[in-house]
Amino acid sequence: MSKNTIPQTGQQRERNKNIEEDKTLRGPLQTEHGVTTIDENVVAKIAGMAAREVPGVYDMGNAVRRAFSAVTDRIPNAQTNVAGGVSVQKGETQAAIEITIVIDYGVSIVEVSNAIRRNVIEQLEGTTGLEIVEVNINVTDVHLPDEDSDDSEAADLK
Repeated sequence: MSKNTIPQTGQQRERNKNIEEDKTLRGPLQTEHGVTTIDENVVAKIAGMAAREVPGVYDMGNAVRRAFSAVTDRIPNAQTNVAGGVSVQKGETQAAIEITIVIDYGVSIVEVSNAIRRNVIEQLEGTTGLEIVEVNINVTDVHLPDEDSDDSEAADLK
């Protein structure tokens, strides 16, 4: 054995193997020419739009977020916050989504939830290339039909 060649320990061989594995490309966002990163805010906006497209979703977010949105909606030229009610945990190649919604009275929560999951996963995987590992849905309220008439009467009195 030459003095320049020192045999590696099992730990060193394992470390070198892990370094080589880290260099392998993982997913469509990592290519030999560079890496594309997507901010969590982008993922949240796409998920929010996909969830809003599903019939039966009346609004998104908890009561505080909806109250804040009601105020900002009255401001001229204010942009709607489509990411409201959406929480994202994102890694390099995968993401988990949590969506908080208010559902219309009379629709099946199970069917609406499944439709939201399908649409969110389809939209996000198609547009971002991320693997969506889960979409959790929290239903925080039910919108009753007579609530609209109460709101419009209150607005007429002002």
